[in-house]
Amino acid sequence: MPAVIGASTGWSIGLVLGIVVVLVVAAIVITILVLATRIARQARTAVQGLEVVRAQTAELGGIARINDSGVRILHSARALRKVAVGR
Repeated sequence: MPAVIGASTGWSIGLVLGIVVVLVVAAIVITILVLATRIARQARTAVQGLEVVRAQTAELGGIARINDSGVRILHSARALRKVAVGR
């Protein structure tokens, strides 16, 4: 009779451990899904913000030409300073 009790105790311990493992895994998966949903919501908000920034900066098409003009003015000023100071 003790062997039968020992065998049935092993099954119940294994069953309880299996249920605990399944519950822990389910809790982890639920946590991951909740976090993934939150990240997806934040990503949508970020994409909307980037669309606004892109629309606001699309008007800066001539910025390269403006920068080039600024560099040319800077080089001209340096050349004039060299001539004026004599270095």
